[in-house]
Amino acid sequence: MTDSRIVSSQASAGESALVPSFADFAVTVYPFLEMQPFHEVYYRLLEMFAAGRVRRLMVSMPPQHGKSVGASTLLPAYMLGLAPDTKMAVASYSAALASKFNRRVQRIIESEEYGELFPETRIKCGGKPAGYVRTSDEVEIVGHEGGLLSVGREGSLTGNRVDCFILDDLYKDAMEANSPLVRENCWEWYTSVVRTRMHNASSELIVFTRWHDEDLIGELRRRERCVELREWADIDRVGEGEWLSLNFEALKSSPACGIDPRGAGEALWPERQSAALLESKRRLDPLRFECMYQGHPSPRGGLLYGDGFVEYDTLPAEIVRYAGYTDTADTGDDYLCSVAYAVDADGMIYLLDAVYSREPMEVTEGLVVEMVGRTPIGSMLVESNNGGRGFARALQRLLPRVRIEWFHQSGNKEARILSYSATVIHTMRFPRGWAQLWPEMYAHLTSYSRIFRSNRWHDAPDVLTGIIEREASGGRQTKIRSVGFF
Repeated sequence: MTDSRIVSSQASAGESALVPSFADFAVTVYPFLEMQPFHEVYYRLLEMFAAGRVRRLMVSMPPQHGKSVGASTLLPAYMLGLAPDTKMAVASYSAALASKFNRRVQRIIESEEYGELFPETRIKCGGKPAGYVRTSDEVEIVGHEGGLLSVGREGSLTGNRVDCFILDDLYKDAMEANSPLVRENCWEWYTSVVRTRMHNASSELIVFTRWHDEDLIGELRRRERCVELREWADIDRVGEGEWLSLNFEALKSSPACGIDPRGAGEALWPERQSAALLESKRRLDPLRFECMYQGHPSPRGGLLYGDGFVEYDTLPAEIVRYAGYTDTADTGDDYLCSVAYAVDADGMIYLLDAVYSREPMEVTEGLVVEMVGRTPIGSMLVESNNGGRGFARALQRLLPRVRIEWFHQSGNKEARILSYSATVIHTMRFPRGWAQLWPEMYAHLTSYSRIFRSNRWHDAPDVLTGIIEREASGGRQTKIRSVGFF
């Protein structure tokens, strides 16, 4: 990546001048910049944006991972160096923060290192030359039409044509993002101000930490087509007027890909925020962690379960049944979910232990065996769909004293989960502190949307639904096969 070069528009007539890649430019003018592998991806993508290969780009990133340094400080300086006639604007949740970005850009342009790379891109120094604007909110390039204008959310851009717009964190915090009024005002400003200042050749970059499902990125994703960037070849799939979207997860949960080859659970910037630190943040508030750090916000007003789960401290005296239920992973992106539970005389169901993992089957077999060993369950029901039958047979070999039963789940998943959601809430009980015991399972259940198609993972709700179906019917709703019982 560092060997890449692009042609500068500042070359003399009939000549081509090679300038550093955006990453090389960044470390030249910002020598204290810390570069991680994901920064190399981020900066390469921003370089493509600067060159016009990507016209509409949205990037979500966890807090304190350097998104603003790249997008709102270094990128405007770089683009004005390449094309000093470019009219740029940067916006943030406050005019003060936007002005701060502008001043940083100005300091970079005034630096000796920048002058050597882009000698034609100069800004007013003191009162000279006269006739050019330089304030904390606006700066013009001497001898050219370009410049940089900074504006706060809901600020005016009347009379200004914008060739490139950068929107950086239009919400200050969760309180603002959770306000329907603030979100509505932000959307109105975007549609009535930002979009009206753009023309056919304009480019647009949005860099956010996600705060809410209905923030600007969320609204745009619902209304306009977005292409998810997982491999560099995906860029070629972006059509006219479409968005290219990239989300950096603080803790890797999505499948490894060319853009982000990390394994499951690896931190994005371990030297800055380790996996252990991130897991501690997840335990404090799993729902907010999924939003801010993972980039997977949930529609809080439309949650299927929300925070309605009831916790228990001790089991009741009269337990009539101990059992387990397992749903193996359908695809490589799914979770195996295996739960051990108890049923009391009143039909209440108490979760005892759980395995919730995306590890391969040879790993999860051992995890489920260990879970069964920690509990008094005497039977386990396994969905036989997508390799579940083989998993059931493997469990039976490893657990000869436990009845392992398997069946094919033919019911519609969406209809089942939605139909039994109220029963799950009213009938099932979870051990005190289960958010810390099984943080991913907790996050996926408490953030599960009523809009089925908007959910990424259905594994945990599917298992809870399956337990309710089995216990409510005594197992008569499904055709169950026993692998063996010794």
